[in-house]
Amino acid sequence: MKKQKDNKVFYISLIFTIAIVAWGLLGQEGFTSFANSLLSFLTTNFGWAYLISMFCFIVFAVFIALSKYGKLKLGPDDSKPEFSNASWFAMLFGAGMGIGLVFWGVAEPISHFVNPPVGIEPGSVEATNFAMKASFMHWGFHPWANYAVIGLALAYFQFRKNKPGLISSIFIPLLGEKGVNGPIGKLIDVLAVFATVAGVATSLGLGTLQINSGLNFLFNIPETTLVQILIIAVVSVIFIWTAVSGVDKGIKVLGDINLYLAIGLLALTIILGPTIKIINSLTNGIGGYLTNFIQDSLHLEAFGDNSWINGWTIFYWAWWIAWAPFVGTFIARISRGRTIREFIFGVVLAPAVASFVWFAAFGSLGLNLLETLGIEGLSAAAASPETALFMVLQHYNLGYLISLIAVFLLCTFFITSANSATFVLGMLSSEGNLNPTNRRKVLWGVVQSLLATSLLLAGGLEALQTISVAAAFPFIFVMLLAIVSIFKALKSENI
Repeated sequence: MKKQKDNKVFYISLIFTIAIVAWGLLGQEGFTSFANSLLSFLTTNFGWAYLISMFCFIVFAVFIALSKYGKLKLGPDDSKPEFSNASWFAMLFGAGMGIGLVFWGVAEPISHFVNPPVGIEPGSVEATNFAMKASFMHWGFHPWANYAVIGLALAYFQFRKNKPGLISSIFIPLLGEKGVNGPIGKLIDVLAVFATVAGVATSLGLGTLQINSGLNFLFNIPETTLVQILIIAVVSVIFIWTAVSGVDKGIKVLGDINLYLAIGLLALTIILGPTIKIINSLTNGIGGYLTNFIQDSLHLEAFGDNSWINGWTIFYWAWWIAWAPFVGTFIARISRGRTIREFIFGVVLAPAVASFVWFAAFGSLGLNLLETLGIEGLSAAAASPETALFMVLQHYNLGYLISLIAVFLLCTFFITSANSATFVLGMLSSEGNLNPTNRRKVLWGVVQSLLATSLLLAGGLEALQTISVAAAFPFIFVMLLAIVSIFKALKSENI
């Protein structure tokens, strides 16, 4: 009977994913039109739901960390963390958004600087301040609190209540064991698998474009389809191998390498870049971010133009929610033995601060070139985010060296996200088994690589990203109910 249950989520999710991708490949124009229309409908009519829910996740994280439940262990009371603080942070940071920081670190602040919302003059001092504040908002506390909701609930039920590592397990206090094992629970798990596959396949494709761009800048390797297929092939072999090696070997070792490389790249950028401007941007950006935190978190024009908010903030919130099942499941898997308070500080506060420093450093590198490149030059960089980093670095001392490190870091972050996702897909399609079989991990690794390759060839990456973001809309309600469920479970604790 268990095998039958195991196969149900696996086969349904696999068939569902292949069907969506086949539609994207064979009927690309119709698929793209449908995806864009669906996302536009959701962001226009339910933007308020994204904003309110993400703000609720922040409130939940703060409350639960400071409450009496903060001292509870995610596991038996005598359990100890499985990984050191550095390795734990490295793995959760790499899975959560590592490659995104490299991709958008230069490009996003420049984009906000040259194309700010209505009412802010492009290229002005006000636009500079807004560019940093907006980047901090999109990569700060909100996305990590979103991950923490799923991650905390899963870790609690997995390690303290000995339940399967499935998103549906979170709802046992609300639906009961029978309800969770029924159609509703299976639907939640299938959607979680699809969101993970689609999100990671998209990132694999976009990451490939940036790696190819970096190799072109460094070694004049042409930006061609053949080169991009080779990049995916090489990276796929490595990420599948590290996923098969397990969390404590392949994934942990690569996570540690990522952390040290990222710290080295960041330090080098701060030293060789406009150091004082970077420090000033960080200080001013945090001030603007915290001062207007509640207002910006819930800002939506009732009668004005919401095109910027829909295109950036609400799209980001939808994207982070789409990634929550994958990242939350992986963070839960590596967090056994930590207290709830330690979990929240480690998952929400520490990565957000690291993101602030990153955007202050790399954003300032780009904005500092206003006099050199002019607004037109910066606009060109913003229009091509996969090449923006390398376009900017060539104007600095040791830019070639920094670019070399950045390309290598792109590859390692790329691999970390993919191997984490491969491991999580194995769990989600194996009844929550915390150590899924190698066969299943290899299968999901190959599926992700083939999806990324086929969509890259067909030009359907953005459409898949759009449909995965739109399809994740129900997870708003899944996550809000997860908060209710964990509070109900915590009340039974003897504290």
